[in-house]
Amino acid sequence: MSQPADSLFDLTGRTALVTGASRGLGRQMALALARAGADLVVTARAVGSLADTVAALEALDRRAVAVPLDLRDEASIRAAAEAAIAAKGPPDILVNNAGCNVRKPALEVTWDDWNTVLDTNLRGTFFMTQAIARGMVARGSGRIINIGSVTSVFGYAGLAPYSASRGGVKQLTMSLADEFGPHGITVNCLAPGWFRTAQNDVLYRDEEWLAYLVDRIPLRRPGIPADLDGAVVFLASEASRYITGQTLLVDGGITTGATRALPRA
Repeated sequence: MSQPADSLFDLTGRTALVTGASRGLGRQMALALARAGADLVVTARAVGSLADTVAALEALDRRAVAVPLDLRDEASIRAAAEAAIAAKGPPDILVNNAGCNVRKPALEVTWDDWNTVLDTNLRGTFFMTQAIARGMVARGSGRIINIGSVTSVFGYAGLAPYSASRGGVKQLTMSLADEFGPHGITVNCLAPGWFRTAQNDVLYRDEEWLAYLVDRIPLRRPGIPADLDGAVVFLASEASRYITGQTLLVDGGITTGATRALPRA
C-alpha cells in the first residue's frame, strides 16, 4: 500500500550522523534533516566548532550530539562511531560530508598534498562507512549518503587530487550499494556542483571567473547550501527506498556540458 507523500519524507524517530557539520554544506544538510524530524550526531575535527550547529539543531527542537572526528586517523573514526552509537544507538542515516581540497596545478601537487586529500575524502569515507554500516547491517536497514561533487563526473584543471577522490567516492558508492543492498541499506552519492561557501569564497570574488562559471550553468547562478535540502532529505527518507548506487547531481545543469547558445546569424 502506498504512503501519503508527506510521510515519505518524514524522518521522525530516526538519527542521522553528518560528518563535517560545523559549517557550509554539512551544517546545512544537518539542519535540513532536523527539519524533516531527525535527531543528529554531528562531527568535526574540533568539536568546539560545532557549538553553533548544535544550538541551531536544538532550536528546531531536535536532539543533537557533537563528536570529534579526524577522518585521517583510524582510531578517531572508531572512537567517533562508538561515541555516536553510545549516544543515540546505531545511526539510521550516515552522511559522509567531511572532506578537504588542495587547489594546485598538477605539476605542483606534492606527495603530502595527494595523501591529505585522498586519505580524507576517499579512505576516510570508506572507513567511516564501515564503522557505521555494521550497526545498519545488524538492524537490516539504513541510508548512506556519500557526498561527491561535479568532479565525480567532470574533470577540472587544478583539482587533480580532489577530482580523483570524488570520482573514487562515486565508484565506492556503487560497490557498497551492491554489497549492502541485501541488508536493506541504500547507498547513494549526492554530488553538488559549484556552490559558494565560506571555504571557497575567494574564487567567487573573481568577477571574470564568476561570469565564466555562470555562463556555463543553465540555471545561471552558482548553488547555495539550501539548494541541497530537498535532495539530502529525499535520499535519507522512504521516498528513495528503491534507489541505490546512484549519483544525484545537484549542479544547476552544468554537467549537461551546455554553453550559452550562439547568436543567430
